[in-house]
Amino acid sequence: MVLSGLPALLGGGGGPALFAAPSEGGDGRLNKETNMAKKVKEVRAKILSVKGECGLGHKAGDVVRFTDGGVEGHICIHAMYSMLPKVFAMMFNADFPWAKDPDVLTHACPDAAYPVVFELTRIYED
Repeated sequence: MVLSGLPALLGGGGGPALFAAPSEGGDGRLNKETNMAKKVKEVRAKILSVKGECGLGHKAGDVVRFTDGGVEGHICIHAMYSMLPKVFAMMFNADFPWAKDPDVLTHACPDAAYPVVFELTRIYED
C-alpha cells in the first residue's frame, strides 16, 4: 500500500501541512511562542444539563476536576472514559479550531436515553 498523500500531511509536498513540526529559529531552537505555552493546572468538567434522570445522580452544576494528580469529584465511569481523550488533549494545550473559546469545550456522556452534558474548561496556573 502506497501512502502518496503522507508527505503532504507531514509538511512536504509544497502545500500547508496538517501535521507540521513546530517551526524553528535560525539557531535550531523552537520559537518563543512554542516555549512560552502556559501550564495547565486542571481541566474542570461542570455539568450543564441532564436530560431525564441520570442513573448515577449527576445534577446540573456538579463539578469534577482533572489534574496531574488524578480526578477529584464524583463522575460516572462511562462519562469519564468517553471524555478522557478531550481532557488529556486539553491538559497538553491542544488546539481546537472549531471551538469558539479555545479553552472551553462541551461533551455529552454516551447515555443516549438520558444524556448528561458537560462543559470542559481548561484552567491555567497563575
